Amino acid sequence: MNNPLQSKHIILGVTGSIACYKAADLASKMTQAGAQVDVLLTAGATQFITPLTFQSVTGRRAFTDADLWGHEAHVIHVGLGHSTDLVVVAPITANTMAKLAHGIADNLLTVTALAANCPLLIAPAMDGGMFSHPATQANLETLRQRGAYVVGPAEGHLASGLAGIGRMVEPVEILGQVRRLLAQGGPLAGRKVVVTAGGTQEAIDPVRSITNRSSGKQGFSLAQAALDLGAEVTLIAGNTSLPTPYGARRVDVRSAQEMLTAVLTEIEEADALLMAAAVADFRPAAPAGQKIKKEAGPPEIRLENTPDILTAVAGRKAESRHPRITVGFAAESQNLLENARGKVKRKKLDLMVANDITARDAGFAVDTNRVTLIDASGATEQLPLMSKDEVAAVVLEKVLALLGIAAQPEESGHGGV
Repeated sequence: MNNPLQSKHIILGVTGSIACYKAADLASKMTQAGAQVDVLLTAGATQFITPLTFQSVTGRRAFTDADLWGHEAHVIHVGLGHSTDLVVVAPITANTMAKLAHGIADNLLTVTALAANCPLLIAPAMDGGMFSHPATQANLETLRQRGAYVVGPAEGHLASGLAGIGRMVEPVEILGQVRRLLAQGGPLAGRKVVVTAGGTQEAIDPVRSITNRSSGKQGFSLAQAALDLGAEVTLIAGNTSLPTPYGARRVDVRSAQEMLTAVLTEIEEADALLMAAAVADFRPAAPAGQKIKKEAGPPEIRLENTPDILTAVAGRKAESRHPRITVGFAAESQNLLENARGKVKRKKLDLMVANDITARDAGFAVDTNRVTLIDASGATEQLPLMSKDEVAAVVLEKVLALLGIAAQPEESGHGGV
């Protein structure tokens, strides 16, 4: 499974802000994701949190300004800066932003950032008035123009008791940006992948609808797996409240008709379509304009077919050759292989991912899946029980092969200092 953080060396700079407690969570999350994280604390940061906290969650030494003047003083910042894949400063104060913007290197963090030859990601955290100050905005713009990536800040309650823009964003959002930056240049770089996820809703009246139990988890895992390979991802999401994978462009839809319109729009110039959404097969032929009252008794609802999205995609593909690869998903409760093979032929799919929804440990509303892959020739490959993230990784490997792209070997990273 492709993991952009695996064995990558990340420097996490932590500056003097109450948001330091979030930095500990971020360090833990990056370490759990496979990265080797070296934490550099400014003098101000050590007033809020100790190096021991970070050593406990990373398993690695945490550095302070005292290390700059120790026996390794002439090489430590160069060794740290030159061996890293990414420098993250979270939280970064207005003071440290000003130093980085003007090339001031008067502590271990700033001198290391100046020596580093890798991307820089900053997550500002300060009072709202400080963030909006023209000097801070000018420094932020200078850093952006030099190629720094900025995530946040968010709006909300600040340490001063005021409310405004200045809160450091949550660690999970920073982790998403880290993941996206480290995936740049992956085998799907420059390729467009469209993923559909979740169930659709077909209106009975203004408050009721026909829907299904799809959580959208498998589709969102596919979107993340494509992002991890460097793809440009459009996620067309039905009835789901899952958070959008960082870096994906999300298009929310409700009905099968809305999903059809979105899919046909987004597949122009797309390299792959992964149709993981659970699209309703039927819809009320004449939805009621007003709420159906209980006192009137059970209504008779005449159903009609919803548009077949994959059939429409096959027609469009014959004209435009896009998407280059089409992957369908089939949730079946009986005759799994027979029904899935039939769909592969009728809808001219390059790959079908079929799963038996009667299995308790697979399918809707769980974190695992048990699927069978069926290619255009009808050949099958049955996968064991896997997490949906693992299934997504296997499907994207197949997509790479269908596109004629060799998967990149896992990198060992720089190691630690």
